[in-house]
Amino acid sequence: MLFNIGDLVTRNKYNNDIVFKIVDIKDNKVILKGINVRLLADSDIDDLKKCNDCEEKVCDDNEIMDRLSNNLRLNREEYFYLPGKILHIDADKEYLDRCMKFYKKMDILSYGFVISEKEIPHRIYYFLKEINPDIVVITGHDAFYNKNSDKSDLINYKNSDNFIMAVKEARKYEKSHDKLVIIAGACQSDYEGLIKAGANFASSPKRINIHALDPAIIASSISLSPKSKDIDLIEILNKTKYKSEGMGGIITCGMMYTGYPR
Repeated sequence: MLFNIGDLVTRNKYNNDIVFKIVDIKDNKVILKGINVRLLADSDIDDLKKCNDCEEKVCDDNEIMDRLSNNLRLNREEYFYLPGKILHIDADKEYLDRCMKFYKKMDILSYGFVISEKEIPHRIYYFLKEINPDIVVITGHDAFYNKNSDKSDLINYKNSDNFIMAVKEARKYEKSHDKLVIIAGACQSDYEGLIKAGANFASSPKRINIHALDPAIIASSISLSPKSKDIDLIEILNKTKYKSEGMGGIITCGMMYTGYPR
């Protein structure tokens, strides 16, 4: 079967569980990127199956937005609201564009920048100083290479060391977890290491893949939660695709101010 860059495919070896887009073809090897899952992978071209009618290939982002909006219960007749400002740093432009579109539809002020995982620790302080956000998202691609290896050894991860360094740099800018909410990690990241470094939320407790929008869902939920009280941690985690297996965190106060009169 002939395959081309841009085709949607699944892998027979993995029971066709994830839908990918072909981003490059080199001889008999194909480079793949998850449509909904933040995952880069390679595959033998003979193991691929074309995805002509996959339910996962078009994720209904509007359904997620509606679900978040319905949980807000805001009184827009008498009060006005100032959601927390988001800085989103992502190593993947396609996923960043999708998240930025998500923030825009949720009416959240947000700034997005594409920076490679290796460069994020060296550049994050500058962007924090320039934007002065309430929430920062640090994400891109990651991988836990050997599930039988030591979870605490960063050598076993693709980019967790870069994310951890970036979180530490962000905490140099603002030490308080209540003044700057940090959401960090990607697929299969070192969850414990990120939390210890100073993240409020991180992936991935069970070292699984996460949805492309999971960091944005957490960020939006915090941005649109009242600053006067703590969030419902379990409720927010349950809004993500894989819940507490994919994302985890600490009880944090919301970042939205409420004003009167409208």
